[in-house]
Order: sequence, then C-alpha cells, then structure tokens
Amino acid sequence: IGIIDKRIEGMDCKNGFILDGFPRTVLQAEELDRILKNKGYPLNVVLSIDASEEEIVKRLGGRRSCKECGEVFHIDFNPSKKAGVCDKCGAELFQRKDDNEKTVRERLKVYNKQTSPLISYYKDKGKLKSIKGEGDIKEIFLSLCEMVEKG
Repeated sequence: IGIIDKRIEGMDCKNGFILDGFPRTVLQAEELDRILKNKGYPLNVVLSIDASEEEIVKRLGGRRSCKECGEVFHIDFNPSKKAGVCDKCGAELFQRKDDNEKTVRERLKVYNKQTSPLISYYKDKGKLKSIKGEGDIKEIFLSLCEMVEKG
C-alpha cells in the first residue's frame, strides 16, 4: 500500500495511471480507495478479463523468456523462429517457474480465494467492466484500450 501511495505521487501519474494486478484483496481495495480519496484521484474503471482456467493455464504455461535479454515469446501465440532460441539475441529460452502448469493452478486457487471477491466489491461500486479474455489477443487488447479510454 505504501509503495502504491508513493508511486502515484510521481509527475507521470498526474494525468492518470493504470494499476495492473493491484489491488489483490478487498482490504487492499479499501486502502486504495482511501489513498485515492485523500489525493483527489478518481477511480474511473476496474477491468476484469474473463477467461476459463484452461485458457489461463494455456496462456501462462506457454510463455518462454530469454535468459539474456528478457524477450518474451509464447509457444502458440508468438513463437520464436527457432524453437527454444531468442529471435532478438540468439540466447536460450526458458519457462519461468511461476509459469509451469502446477504453479499456475496454485496461483488460480489463491486468486479464487483472495482476489475474486474484488469482482463483487467493484461491481457494487459501479466501477467494474468485464472483457472476454478468450479469442484473438489483438481484439482483446483493443477492447481493453477502448475501456480504458472510455473510463
């Protein structure tokens, strides 16, 4: 909470900002509401990207990262030209520990227990907008951009 409080004081946040992955609990959401109110910042919209558990496992489980430059690929949606090799620098690609199927499923359990109550919290405040998170990634991204712009 303190990190967010300090970070949004930056000059680059004066005209607005996007928080990705925060808050994660209702308690954090309540603290964020307090901080925003004290600073005079409105909360325009909260976006929820809806996708099945299997789609989430597929998306996260398919990510591959470069050990050298950090470039990110996906085995289905953005594969490297040569399997296991970074297109940018030629280094080896790897799967992060938190992207393996077992870890992703554990993360989803935590999400369902701690984070999913935020859906009702923000819905009750009239701030929640949901977007279908399955299908063409570019279309999903354009929908997100449209929702952010509408605020």
